[in-house]
Amino acid sequence: QAQLVESGGGSVQAGGSLELSCSASEYEFKIGCMGWFRQTPGTTRDGVAAFEGGSTYYADSVKGRFTISLDNAKTTLTLQLSTLKPEDTAMYYCAAVDRCTSGRSFLKFPDIYPTTIWGQGTQVTVSS
Repeated sequence: QAQLVESGGGSVQAGGSLELSCSASEYEFKIGCMGWFRQTPGTTRDGVAAFEGGSTYYADSVKGRFTISLDNAKTTLTLQLSTLKPEDTAMYYCAAVDRCTSGRSFLKFPDIYPTTIWGQGTQVTVSS
């Protein structure tokens, strides 16, 4: 059964950096769409960054600060977070689907793809 496992979350002061990793088990990030999403209690889950066919997509709130990348082996999806702000505090989730219309649509509407798989999440806390 395919699984995604996130790691790298933690606590950091505003202006700091973190690197999140998403490792796949019984799944390869070779095709389709993959990305990072975040959610705080009582709010909806929002797209942060997506990767599809070598193209990257970002939420406006993180453009220029976050970078999504996929390793050459296509087994680890990474999100580099820099110039962090308190409003970046959230649980961050990795997700992937083997077929998608576009990375842009996956970033905005991951749940329209019924075969999307999700990790358990990793907490990022940014203090002011």
